[in-house]
Amino acid sequence: MNQPIKRAFLNTEDGQILYRIGGDGAPLLLLHMTPRSSDEFRELMPILAKNRCVIAMDLMGLGDSDQPPRVYSVADYAKTVIALWDELGIKKSSILGNLTGGYIAGEVAAAYPERVEKLILCNVIGFDQEERDKILRRYSEGFKIKEDGSHLMERWLARVNYVGKGELNHRCVIDDLKCFGSPVYPGLAVANYCLAAKERFSLIKCPTLIMSGEKALEPLEKVGLAKADNQLWLSKAIPDSKEVELEGGTLWMMNQMPEEISKVVSDFFE
Repeated sequence: MNQPIKRAFLNTEDGQILYRIGGDGAPLLLLHMTPRSSDEFRELMPILAKNRCVIAMDLMGLGDSDQPPRVYSVADYAKTVIALWDELGIKKSSILGNLTGGYIAGEVAAAYPERVEKLILCNVIGFDQEERDKILRRYSEGFKIKEDGSHLMERWLARVNYVGKGELNHRCVIDDLKCFGSPVYPGLAVANYCLAAKERFSLIKCPTLIMSGEKALEPLEKVGLAKADNQLWLSKAIPDSKEVELEGGTLWMMNQMPEEISKVVSDFFE
C-alpha cells in the first residue's frame, strides 16, 4: 500500500516554498530539475516512502513556490534546503538531486557536510563557458507569452520525442507555464555556478552515487546546450563515487522509470 504524500508550505523571509512529504524513517530530500517542480517525483515518492521519510520541494521560482526577490545563487538555494530541514527538525538527511537539483544537492553536501548522510547526483550534466553563456541568455529572457497562443504548442513540442503526447507532457507544460514572464531563477543559478562546480564538488566527502540516464544528454546536445566531451567532470571531482547508468533513461526518467530508480536508490542506501 502506497504511503500518502501531503503538501505544505515553508515560510521564509523571501517567500513561501511548497514541499511534499510522506513516509517514516530516515529522511531523503528530492530536488528537481529546471523547469519542473516536485511533481517530477510524483511516481517515485510513494515507493520510497514505504521505507523512509521522503521530502520534495519546489525550488523558488518554479512550481508553486514563490519567485525569489532577486537572482538566487546555488548557495542561496542550498540555504533553503537547510531552512526546510530545520523547520522539520531534521539534523541529517540524504539527498537525491536531478540536474539543477543535483547541483544544489552537491553544494549542500559541500557547504554543510555535517547535515548530509548520502548523496545521489542524477543527470548532473556538465557545461563549458560557451554553453553556460547560452544558458544564461536563455533563462535571463525566460519564456515569453505570445498573443496568438503559439507558446503553448512550442512548449508541448519541446520534449515530445522523449515524454510523448500524453499526461506527462501535459504536466511538464503546466510546470513550464508557471515560470512564464520572468527569469528562470534556478536555471540562472546553475549557469552562474557550473564552472565552479568541480572545485566545490571536490569538497564532498559523504558516500555519493552518480546516476545517469542513457539518453539524458540527447535533448541538450541537440540544442547546443551540452556536449558529450564535458561529461567526465563529475566522477573526477568525486573520485570515490559510485556510478550507474540506466538503460533508456531520459532527463524525465524520474517520472518514467520510478521502479527502476527506487531499486537503484534502495541498493545504494543498503
